[in-house]
Amino acid sequence: MNYLKTAMLLAILTVLLLWVGLSLGDRDGLMLASLLAITINYGSYRWSDKIVLRMYYAREATTAQAPELYRMVDELARRAALPIPKIFIIPEESPNAFATGRNPQHATIVVTAGLLRLLNREEIEGVVAHELSHIKNRDTLLMTVAAALTGSLDNFAGMSKPRGLSSQRRWPGNLLFGLINILFAPVALFLIQLTVSPAREFLADESAARLTGDPEALAAGLRKISDWSQYLPLRSGLPATAPLFIFNPFSSNRMARLINTHPAIEARIERLEAMSSRHLVALV
Repeated sequence: MNYLKTAMLLAILTVLLLWVGLSLGDRDGLMLASLLAITINYGSYRWSDKIVLRMYYAREATTAQAPELYRMVDELARRAALPIPKIFIIPEESPNAFATGRNPQHATIVVTAGLLRLLNREEIEGVVAHELSHIKNRDTLLMTVAAALTGSLDNFAGMSKPRGLSSQRRWPGNLLFGLINILFAPVALFLIQLTVSPAREFLADESAARLTGDPEALAAGLRKISDWSQYLPLRSGLPATAPLFIFNPFSSNRMARLINTHPAIEARIERLEAMSSRHLVALV
């Protein structure tokens, strides 16, 4: 289903760009829009994870830098019957995490430096298990491509006028980029809301709790992430990338509040605590 949604996302963007190009510049505009659509679509699918990692200045961690994190990811991935993903760290104090990659064989777990500093081992384990669950459920392709697409559109929208063209042939490109700039925000919101379901967070929470056997640790981790994010907001990135994260780091952003990407943190914690209660009853 996520592959179908990804294809639909790319198709909608292509049709939109071709329509804009044809409306503005006839043959010249259509040609420019076609090249733009091919570049964005192919790049978003093939290198979406790299686009997002670069967006957040993430760097791959070595085993020497994060030995305990590597052991944790290795153990949980084996338990979940997944290939061992790469591990990247974002130099941000705001605690958060996400997973990227077009499939489990090309997956990456990304955590912020703040997550490693502010959460204890059991809570970090719950967060890592949550992200591995997204990988296992194949949510990462759709979320990463959506983030890369909107990031690419934002970059193209901010580009200056195309160079190397004569004054007679420059206007279609200028108008196309100008219109993208005007339409970027609502289009990004529409594409994300169309394809991303908040229910996937409940499913990943439940899968993570079963993987670790400790629902309360993930609940405690989510509570800490939510509380600390109010005092340590994420400094980089785009609100359109919010679906990637375990907790929406842009919840205070006016535009981000229009995107229903995550269930309420209280509802997620309540479900996890209910799982813990059922687990204790079963043991008795």
